[in-house]
Amino acid sequence: MKRKIGALEKVEADLSSLQYKIRRDPESYQGDFITQYGQYEARREIFLEAPTSATDKGIISFRDLIDLISHVADCYPAITKQFPEDLITILNLHHEQLEPELREKIVGSLVLLRRKELLDSPSKSLRALLYKKCISDLRNSNSKNTNHRLNRTFQTVLYNLLTSNRSSSKGLWAVKITRELWKRQIWTDSKAVEIMKEASLADNEKVVCGGVRFFLGGDKEREELEDESSDEDAIDMGRIKHQMGINKKTKKKARHMEAAVATVKRKERKKKQPHPLNFSAFHLLHDPQGLAETLFSKHLQNSKSKLNLEQKLLVLQLVSRLVGLHKLTVISLYSYFIKYLTPRQPSVTSFLASLAQATHNLVPPDVLEPLVQKIANEFVSEAAAAEVASAGLNAIREICVRQPLAMNDTLLQDLVMYRKSKDKGVMMAAKGLLGLYREVGPNMLKKRDRGKDAAMGLRNGVRKVQRFGEEAVGEIEGLELLEKWKEAEKQKKLPTHESREEGHSAGGHSDGDDEDDDDDGWEGEGSDSDSGGWLNVSSDEDAKGPNGDDDRPPKKLKDVDSEEEELEDDSEEGKENIRQTATEAPAEKISTLATTRILTPADLAKLQELRLAASVNNALPAAQRKRAAAAHQAALNRHRDDPLTAAEIEGLASLSRKSTKEERVAAAREGKTDRDEIRKSTTAKRKEKKQEQGKSTTNREKARKKNFMMTLGKAKGKQKQSLVDRGKILKAHKERGKRGGKRGNQG
Repeated sequence: MKRKIGALEKVEADLSSLQYKIRRDPESYQGDFITQYGQYEARREIFLEAPTSATDKGIISFRDLIDLISHVADCYPAITKQFPEDLITILNLHHEQLEPELREKIVGSLVLLRRKELLDSPSKSLRALLYKKCISDLRNSNSKNTNHRLNRTFQTVLYNLLTSNRSSSKGLWAVKITRELWKRQIWTDSKAVEIMKEASLADNEKVVCGGVRFFLGGDKEREELEDESSDEDAIDMGRIKHQMGINKKTKKKARHMEAAVATVKRKERKKKQPHPLNFSAFHLLHDPQGLAETLFSKHLQNSKSKLNLEQKLLVLQLVSRLVGLHKLTVISLYSYFIKYLTPRQPSVTSFLASLAQATHNLVPPDVLEPLVQKIANEFVSEAAAAEVASAGLNAIREICVRQPLAMNDTLLQDLVMYRKSKDKGVMMAAKGLLGLYREVGPNMLKKRDRGKDAAMGLRNGVRKVQRFGEEAVGEIEGLELLEKWKEAEKQKKLPTHESREEGHSAGGHSDGDDEDDDDDGWEGEGSDSDSGGWLNVSSDEDAKGPNGDDDRPPKKLKDVDSEEEELEDDSEEGKENIRQTATEAPAEKISTLATTRILTPADLAKLQELRLAASVNNALPAAQRKRAAAAHQAALNRHRDDPLTAAEIEGLASLSRKSTKEERVAAAREGKTDRDEIRKSTTAKRKEKKQEQGKSTTNREKARKKNFMMTLGKAKGKQKQSLVDRGKILKAHKERGKRGGKRGNQG
């Protein structure tokens, strides 16, 4: 018989009203709360025994009880002391089997308890679990297609987490999640870069370091992870097929074979897919100038900054990379370096590397000249140690590579004199500075220091002094080679047309010589079929009329008098022509082929072929000057791709320091292993390769390692064989070899 439930009992059963009543008068409703807490413990025990077989009604009731207790737990802290640990245990043990709404309710309850200061700090395992779940959910959501809606929502939450309270350490979660997703190439847009930009501008030291390290090393981590993923789990199909042919065939091995084939096919499909465009984080910044100025004024110039020296060095490296990469103008940055440019300063090579990294060709030379003079006075002197002088010369060279005008004549001549130093590190550093100015400013050197190529370049006008703010003209690599090749092919085809027309006119058509000459000119221009029927657009000089000075008629027989006149003209104007060609040489280097013609696929293929031929010619001694110019250009553009480190500033300082006995022994052992590798026979190398691939040895190799006592019986049996038995054995051996061995593996 059903018992009627009264109105009061219905009110008491309503958890929402009970929560309201407990909030108003906790002492009066303590018994009701203890009753509900007992029901929660019973439901929890039932759920922990069988989390997957829980009914919907039981889960709803359990969820409502958790919601009630988490909201009023601050009224009864003694009773609910174990409640947060129970929720953490459920998450740690059964996070995969939990219903989504129940999991969300448990996490929300923990956040509420943390806000009420009933949960001091979540356990390390819980934080790791939440972090892992966030990363895995975002990876799964973006595995097939990019989930823009989820990404925007998550990025907005992290951005607000950083900007709401800049002095809080909660921003570390935003830094960790964004850096991990950037490394895994899930987030590659500018929104992720903006999150890390806000992290670098925070007030908390750990958050600042996390944001700065992202810009300095995030792209490198992404590249390393991509290389590791491409190299790992390499499947050797030859080895698997070999094992399948030798070992016993089972269904399990057949399944392994099918799985390996599927994996190889999947990797091949992945290789054929177009490579995504992964822009560097520096190039996705909206306002690099504003970020550089804010970082410098907030963390470096501010006397109230809480960052230590190591953290300030990280910020300084970031600012210098921004200035050097985007060619920004932050004049106050260079005066900041002056107090740190002493050999007694800790991590002084890092400061020198940052200074060189912040230099570019748009920095005024008047700003850099006092810094170069300070480095020369503090580091480069006869009283300084060899390591210090080598580091100073390398730093000056790195600065002058980016801005050659920062050096004056007197200082350069003094520094070049150190190439005669007895110390190898100082001598090579000074020679590097000398070689640099032979390329970019030979007029600043004395005549005896310029070298042959630089002196001839100055005399001919090939090497000019670089002016402030001057930019080099860019063009397609090797385009001038293609233009020269086309001109050569055109000259080869012109004589054939001329001879054909002359033979045709010899039959009596002497009256139409002028017309034939004009036709030859048009046929010569139209005979170039390399560009697929396109006409070569001539320059202004070729566009002159037939009576112009530069019009070139076809070759004809000349009189002896005209030849003598030409010889006299050549002898008189020889020097002038040489000077004109020398002054016009730089202009001829700039090819106009790409602006006047459309390059066909055949032209591009020929361009690649000419580049390869030119690379072979670069190895010859005659191309030393070109290689030096290319090395200078590579050094000039190095800071745009890779950062300049303190190790590069130290450079050859290790040559100045005598190595210890342990280092010499280690170097000798390394050289010994290399010699042992060279001395190995081909058979030994082949055997090692087989062992690395997991392949077995041959029967003949196994017989060599067999115990001698085990081979006596076989030897005695061979001695007792008759001629007939030996013939049968040889015949069977030949037949077995024809069909591919005992198992018939032939083919």
